[in-house]
Amino acid sequence: MKKALFFLLFPVLLFAQRIETIDLSKSIKDSKNSIKSLTVIDQRTNQEIGMVMHHKDEVKIIFENDASKAIKDWFYKYNTVTGNSDMIFLLENLTISEDKKEKYSIGKLELRASTFIKKEDGYHFIDRKDTTATVSSRTTPYLGQSLARKVTLILTDLFKESYKATPWEFGISENDLPNYTSVLKDKLSILKADELKDGVYKDYYSFFTHNPESGFTLQTNDKGVVTKAVKGDDKMAIRYFYAFVYKGTAYKNIPFGYTEVFKDENGIFIEATKAELFPETVTSGVTIGAAAGGLIGGAIGAVIDISTSNKKKNTQGAKVYLDPFTGNYVLPENFGKMK
Repeated sequence: MKKALFFLLFPVLLFAQRIETIDLSKSIKDSKNSIKSLTVIDQRTNQEIGMVMHHKDEVKIIFENDASKAIKDWFYKYNTVTGNSDMIFLLENLTISEDKKEKYSIGKLELRASTFIKKEDGYHFIDRKDTTATVSSRTTPYLGQSLARKVTLILTDLFKESYKATPWEFGISENDLPNYTSVLKDKLSILKADELKDGVYKDYYSFFTHNPESGFTLQTNDKGVVTKAVKGDDKMAIRYFYAFVYKGTAYKNIPFGYTEVFKDENGIFIEATKAELFPETVTSGVTIGAAAGGLIGGAIGAVIDISTSNKKKNTQGAKVYLDPFTGNYVLPENFGKMK
């Protein structure tokens, strides 16, 4: 009987499963006390997050409760003073997986979540995280723990950035929330404009809504390179803007100058290589992350302070789309392999 019991237990011992709980204890306090309520909508078709291996054990990554309750409890733990705004937190994707190599493994996190403010005329988009992150067992044997921590950090950033962001002016209905990406894209003027308005665009939102900064004109040097935006006595280096339009052509700032912006049926894009967008030497102290297929970037034109900012030389580069909901880069899967 003892031998039989041992053999029944042996497969369980050999393939034991561990649990790694996503620790939602990091502060997400809204210092402005602007939020009155939070509604969490989990629209994932699969509620399972995923698992990775630790030695011979499966490590399953979970929330302490279901995702909606866990995130809602987390918010109210740090936000007890009520404000005036009703926030909607939309969890669209949260998947963890493992790619096993011959001598090591790569843990992969895919996360997409968005926030909205509910007003009388509908739901107004605030911010979004659409991220792919990887962790190698060469740097840490605890893939599950590391990936779970990344989930916490990404969601924390989303909350904190949402408190500060200005909601979009376009409202959508509750029924449109699951398809907000396509609904809001149809409202973005830059995607439909036949002619572009000359001027400077301070951020991605003003660019995609086609609203240049009022009163600024563009100044070039003796080589015809755009270097400054001028408004009366106010002169600003062109690198401090997200993008600009000069003589009807749009340009996006990148670390060593600017590059032309194009448009096709899939959206707005630039042509660039990894070396052009993410140079190995960054002098400003700003850290730039990268993940193939993920969304990163932001207003990178302000990262490197160089007085000789100019137009990027023509080079072979991949199509790198600009995400209209964050202004960040959407990198193609093979981007990290390009020179």
